[in-house]
Amino acid sequence: MRAVSGDEAGLRLDRWFQRHYPTLTHGALQKLLRTGQVRVDGKRVESKDRVEPGQTVRLPPGVTAVPPPRPAERPALSERDATEIQHLVIHRDDHVIAIDKPSGLAVQGGSGTERHVDGMLDALRFGYEERPRLVHRLDKDTSGLLLIARTGQAAKRLAESFRDRETEKLYWAVVVGAPPAAEGAIDLPLAKRPGARDRETMQVDHEDGLRALTHFRVLDRLAKRAALLALWPRSGRTHQLRVHCAAIGCPILGDRKYGGGEETLLSAMAEARKLHLHARRIALPHPSGTGELVLEAEPPAHFRRTVEALGFSTMEL
Repeated sequence: MRAVSGDEAGLRLDRWFQRHYPTLTHGALQKLLRTGQVRVDGKRVESKDRVEPGQTVRLPPGVTAVPPPRPAERPALSERDATEIQHLVIHRDDHVIAIDKPSGLAVQGGSGTERHVDGMLDALRFGYEERPRLVHRLDKDTSGLLLIARTGQAAKRLAESFRDRETEKLYWAVVVGAPPAAEGAIDLPLAKRPGARDRETMQVDHEDGLRALTHFRVLDRLAKRAALLALWPRSGRTHQLRVHCAAIGCPILGDRKYGGGEETLLSAMAEARKLHLHARRIALPHPSGTGELVLEAEPPAHFRRTVEALGFSTMEL
């Protein structure tokens, strides 16, 4: 018998076995499940079923655990980084933390990226034993709301809300050019661009792309030169808002990957080379299971200065 721990909430049973019994092959596990030799809280289960903390997994004789490999040691968190990430917190309760991520700070590490939110999460324990965990991402150069789960159970519920489209996300963007309509929908399928140097470079692909839908509304405009948009992504494709805006002829200001028209505004705007995409608002069921979590983040200084320079009169819906 083995108990499911608190940090394993929502883990698929087959992945739970991979974690604790890596020498047990997939075929052998399927045979044990089909014959009822593995049970959770006394009930027959399938490999796709998910486990919860406190449940007990019954194992047949002969199945033994293998000590897990020692996790790689994380680099020591500097006092400067700990202070910075704590100052970014705009909401904290028993289940979730929200930070207002600045443009230029990566969410996770990668090639050549040593400083990122994931590497600073130990500074956000605030007395909890469990290490906080990420439940979604923002591009490195996108600013705004980023949610972080404080417990395994909260991470599970937040992930379900994102997966089941129970989350409404609002972004603000300054774009070069202006849409022909005051509001509308961009319904264009997206796929990775073959052969791109950056593996996350996306493109509109009507043959092999996955459906991506964005609703937009023009909040203000400067003739046909620029516009301030409210954007609601209804799907969660990589770089969706950036590709969709570029696809309708209105690339987001400062988008070096999908842009190209920002040079027309450079003489009037010193901040034009920074990406002007901000995760403004998020609303979703609270991971406690009661009520709704609604949060807003103010745009960064470069975004506000650009809005002022362009003479936009409003930043509200």
